Amino acid sequence: MPVNNAPRRAAIVGTGLIGGSIGLALREKGWWVVGSDLDEAVAAEALSRGALDAVGPPTDADITFVATPVSSAAAEAERALAAGNGLVTDVASVKAPIVAAVADSRFVGGHPMAGSEQEGVAGARADLFRNAVWVLTPTDETDDDSLVQVRSAVASLGADVVSLAPERHDALVAVVSHVPHLTAATLMALADERSEEHQVMLRLAAGGFRDMTRIASGHPGIWPDICQENSDAICSVLDRFIDALTEVRSLVADGNRSKLLGLLEQARSARAHLPYGLDRDVSLVEVRVRVFDRPGELARITSLTTDIGVNIYDLEIAHSVEGGQGVAILVVNDEAVDSLLEALRQQGYAPSSRPLS
Repeated sequence: MPVNNAPRRAAIVGTGLIGGSIGLALREKGWWVVGSDLDEAVAAEALSRGALDAVGPPTDADITFVATPVSSAAAEAERALAAGNGLVTDVASVKAPIVAAVADSRFVGGHPMAGSEQEGVAGARADLFRNAVWVLTPTDETDDDSLVQVRSAVASLGADVVSLAPERHDALVAVVSHVPHLTAATLMALADERSEEHQVMLRLAAGGFRDMTRIASGHPGIWPDICQENSDAICSVLDRFIDALTEVRSLVADGNRSKLLGLLEQARSARAHLPYGLDRDVSLVEVRVRVFDRPGELARITSLTTDIGVNIYDLEIAHSVEGGQGVAILVVNDEAVDSLLEALRQQGYAPSSRPLS
């Protein structure tokens, strides 16, 4: 890591929308950022737009963000690991195959749940990740310090960082991202098939139709890779979705007003309870957990906080001078501390807590 007052050094591999936004956000935080892209013109544009300090490979970077398509993310991550001693993370929306392919303690799989209707580096924004969920997928092989440092860098961009097992991430993202995109694309294609009525239909398209199909305007080029790499999870959700639509069809065909109303009310209530961003005006509590120096220890704790819905505002590891053990220090909302302490105790830990004034 850098010493004295030298700026921290980051590298971006793939300088499109996400990579360019990471570069802009890091530079705002004082990082020195180098970047590269398969298309040299894209890297040059990222440089001209202020997303990079220089164009070049990820040599000597403290952390490298691989922001390439899913199909090439693992290979690029391995190249970045071989290029230096720094940490490496990626931003691909499918995690299990990438994490399995990159067996290195310095690699932490990641996926920022953020995007834009604009394509490429022209749509990059420094605030793209502010209040967005950024998933990290550590495993038993992930070094605890690597996880802490990657998490710290991501959190500094304003993201809400959560930890999930790679396979669980892929199953969940199929529900909240992949199948919704395919659904929007299918509905839009269905409307477009009505070519003889197309102009009239577009004039009749109200807010609901536009809202539901908005994500269909995203770049289509990334989706074949995503569908291939997360095929099992996507097909499982599609099967459930098709069954659910069949049930809805039956309710409509049978004129079952009460059950249809119940379904719509349930959906309305669930939609109203979706979280919207982070509440930064909270009282914080520091939770200390003594942990043993063994693979996957911190990954288990951070994944536990995700499971019980507790947001970690800060995280660090204090290593014992005696060796073999250390203390994980988590900063959480005081309203969530009791449930976290109980969950940790159930897992065999002996946590302590104190309020932060």
